[in-house]
Amino acid sequence: MNPSRLKQWKHRLGPVSALALLFLLALHPAPVRAEAAPCLADCARIDDDARRLECYDRVSGRTEPAGGAPVRPENGTPSDACSPRSYLTRLWDLNEDEERNPFTLMPHRGNWFLPVTYNNLPNRTPFQDVVRSDDVQETEVKFQLSLKVKLWQDVLGGNGDLWFGYTQRSFWQLYNVEDSAPFRETDYEPELLLNFRTNYRFLGLTGRTVTIGFNHQSNGRSEPFSRSWNRLVANLGFEKGDFVLEVKTWYRLPENEAEDDNPDLDDFMGPGEIWGHYLWRGHRFGVMLRNNLRSRDNRGALMLEWSFPLLDHVSGHLQYFTGYGESLLDYNHAVNRIGFGFILKEWE
Repeated sequence: MNPSRLKQWKHRLGPVSALALLFLLALHPAPVRAEAAPCLADCARIDDDARRLECYDRVSGRTEPAGGAPVRPENGTPSDACSPRSYLTRLWDLNEDEERNPFTLMPHRGNWFLPVTYNNLPNRTPFQDVVRSDDVQETEVKFQLSLKVKLWQDVLGGNGDLWFGYTQRSFWQLYNVEDSAPFRETDYEPELLLNFRTNYRFLGLTGRTVTIGFNHQSNGRSEPFSRSWNRLVANLGFEKGDFVLEVKTWYRLPENEAEDDNPDLDDFMGPGEIWGHYLWRGHRFGVMLRNNLRSRDNRGALMLEWSFPLLDHVSGHLQYFTGYGESLLDYNHAVNRIGFGFILKEWE
């Protein structure tokens, strides 16, 4: 095989493998622990009349034994003492009343596949010396694989868990048939995170998590396309009912100037970002805000998401991103992208 062709296939192997794993997860979701007993709120969400009635009977204790009358709770009223597990509880395995086991593969930042996205401001500059600039198409595929596993449970006084997380985001010029549909960019992001379970009140919200750790992100490419950085991260997670707020901050570790592929990355990515989600009847509405917090040369990014019920484990997903830092290759180039596809459901 031609050496240049072999290099192209090596570059594509990682994204294709990730895409295959994403589909396998959709067909066979990762094993989870047994759910808590259903509550009245759970039953109300069921559309089928027979299943909804059965659920209410389970909650109230009104069951039909084989040879007798219905059994009712002693106080004669339904119990709704239990409550559905919250978004952050599910995401970080926070419920100490349930069995908590390490080494279980769990969702991390969202697993989605957008077969059609349109960006009216594609970044053609890096490719000007390689291909014709018009070969970079506005329409491409975008997908993300993000998983984590708990390595060590109940550390530092029994209130923290050590996690390893991995996120991979790819931009695929699938419709660029003339250039053999290349992967334009893929970012790889492993991280080691220590997550602490908390329970405090702040501005009407409940603080549920404090997370600190180390994050590496790179696109695994050679010059002139190489991009990478290392960060120390500190994140806070808050909830109130169906509303979730995550504040994510980071500090970039200094690098040797001669070896730094992107020395001005902080000018565009800033010190952190804020995520907000609202859950409503199986829908999830999300927003991400990022800004470099500078009065001069102010730069930032905005992402809006809407996920809506589709199948048991898969939801439809609409995503809009505008601003800087959508990918490492595009960190200093503003994009304006809208896409539609599917997301593996990780919320109730």
